[in-house]
Amino acid sequence: MEFFHIAAGALVGFIIGLTGVGGGSLMTPILVLGFSIPPATAVGTDLLYAALTKCSGIYFHHKNKTVDWKVVILLGSGSIPCSILTISILEQLKQSGVNFDHIIMLTLSTMLILTSFIIVIKSRLLAFIHSNHSDSFAVNFVRRFRPQITVFCGAILGCVVTLSSVGAGAIGSAILFLLYPRKSSISIVGTDIAHAVPLTAIAGLGHLHFGSVDFSLLFGLLFGGIPAIYLGSLIGKKLPDRVLRPLIAIILLAMGIKLMLSQPLISTVFESLCQQSTEIMKLWTAIIESLSSLDARVY
Repeated sequence: MEFFHIAAGALVGFIIGLTGVGGGSLMTPILVLGFSIPPATAVGTDLLYAALTKCSGIYFHHKNKTVDWKVVILLGSGSIPCSILTISILEQLKQSGVNFDHIIMLTLSTMLILTSFIIVIKSRLLAFIHSNHSDSFAVNFVRRFRPQITVFCGAILGCVVTLSSVGAGAIGSAILFLLYPRKSSISIVGTDIAHAVPLTAIAGLGHLHFGSVDFSLLFGLLFGGIPAIYLGSLIGKKLPDRVLRPLIAIILLAMGIKLMLSQPLISTVFESLCQQSTEIMKLWTAIIESLSSLDARVY
């Protein structure tokens, strides 16, 4: 366990405690961007970190009867098989000599951008789902096929969480709020945690199976992160939500864009679009100047 592992854990833990954002949304991109940890190692290590640190949450919520185990089973029946399938595909790619870091990076960047938007619209989302939309087609469709939709959403979460370690928290709870609007917020949180722990544990063990977990890093994150989470939460209570929420969203969006543009294909497409936009602007400028000079000659 090296000092920079403890420093990384302390930094990430402090930010998690300060902002209340789940570890996956912050830890993996900070490890990749700030500490140059390989993407697969960052994801695998973070998955086990999440599983270990959230275990006590299951006990607390189960004791207080704030876990809907039927919903957990529905989500898990989709997420667990898809997580195992994703791990199997990644293992086959590794055995074939294929570098799948770009797949992880692209998934991670996409999930970070999506999470940033969910954080921004969360209050409006809650207001919408608690308002009366009983006659709408969407609400009637969800009511009719709620179990099937829950399994399908679990399957998607199983894939993206295994690839990026992001989504089990913010996106998982947003899905539950949409599908089960009559449940209390604490029940949604408890159910989400009860599903996230086995999902992150299985995904993390899958990464461990093909060697993308750094135990030195994991112990450093635990040793430095847990006290820092407590410290950050004490300071975070004093910061207004209207300031903190946009700041979190901006940070996640910036990291998502940074990771996405670091991919060669995306970077090439972006540079091409910028060049084409520059050429179009030059063309429009030339046309406007020509029209201006023509108007001056006419008048």
